Amino acid sequence: MANLEKTIARIRPLDEVAMAAARARQDELTKPRGSLGRLEELAIQVAGIQGRARPSVRNKAVIVMAGDHAVCSEGVSAYPAEVTPQMVYNFLRGGAAINSLAGQAGARVLVVDIGVAAELRPHPGLWQRKVAPGAANIARGPAMTREQAIRALEVGIEAVEAELGRGLDMVATGDMGIGNTTPSSAIVAAVTGLEPALVTGRGTGLDDAGLRRKVEVVERALRVNRPDPRDGLDVLAKVGGYEIAGLAGVILGAAANNVVVLVDGFISGAAAVVASLLCPVAKQRMIQAHLSVEIGHQAAMRWLGAAPLLDLGMRLGEGTGAALGMMVVEAAVRALNEMATFAEAGVAEAKEATPAAAG
Repeated sequence: MANLEKTIARIRPLDEVAMAAARARQDELTKPRGSLGRLEELAIQVAGIQGRARPSVRNKAVIVMAGDHAVCSEGVSAYPAEVTPQMVYNFLRGGAAINSLAGQAGARVLVVDIGVAAELRPHPGLWQRKVAPGAANIARGPAMTREQAIRALEVGIEAVEAELGRGLDMVATGDMGIGNTTPSSAIVAAVTGLEPALVTGRGTGLDDAGLRRKVEVVERALRVNRPDPRDGLDVLAKVGGYEIAGLAGVILGAAANNVVVLVDGFISGAAAVVASLLCPVAKQRMIQAHLSVEIGHQAAMRWLGAAPLLDLGMRLGEGTGAALGMMVVEAAVRALNEMATFAEAGVAEAKEATPAAAG
């Protein structure tokens, strides 16, 4: 059995026993019940993911998948494809936004070359697992073969497994790939059935003419490839990208290993859609970190039935929103674990109000 099949077979629903114990503790902490709002439910979800009533999120990593896209030749990006390897080197030097935000979150950064259309110099922070030098032009045919899609998914799974050896409680998904909002829009349009114009945005800053051209490219990609919206592998192979496949693998690998996964913005959201098609129960184990301003991401969140933690008007990618989400999750878990209960603090619990006797 392939690693992908084995991984999917290991993904289980959330641990209800751990969640019940975490919920009971929440109700005993020195605060009115429910007063920490979503933080309480978030900590309970993390307990269910890890299978522990007192979860831990000490060991954190951001996995950034990098890949190129031949569809850039259609004029769908304001930046040239050469920026992908240049930004990979920026990550490795520690000069990108994700390096700053991951540092604030206390997370290490692993960059994976899964499909960059250039030979990259070796670096301790770079995992070289190139499946192919960039996805093919989806406006003219499939992005990759089905076998390549499986291999890219397994690279993501293997990245999680490698990080487990260094200690891993929580992982954030990140991406780098000029042009990758185009395949992300195609994935979301294919799966949701929405018109491409309703899920395609300006990406790195296209003008009106560029946006119209991008919408036409997505329309052509769907018409040429006809992806099956019920088959995650078919959608991924026909209109996806290698970094999107790798991120879907990270999500599945985290779910199978009881690791909390913070899903970033639009590219990671498209990967989450694919992962959910491959394994619907994996949706329970994802935490959507933030809501991108990209309309395609908003459509993906509606399809997933998700309520992202943050809405900060971001659209950078790299895992930046997910790194911020890590801090919210850690705050939720610390409140659950470190607050005293009423009994421990010697504080009287609230009593239910009783109606006054009729006079």
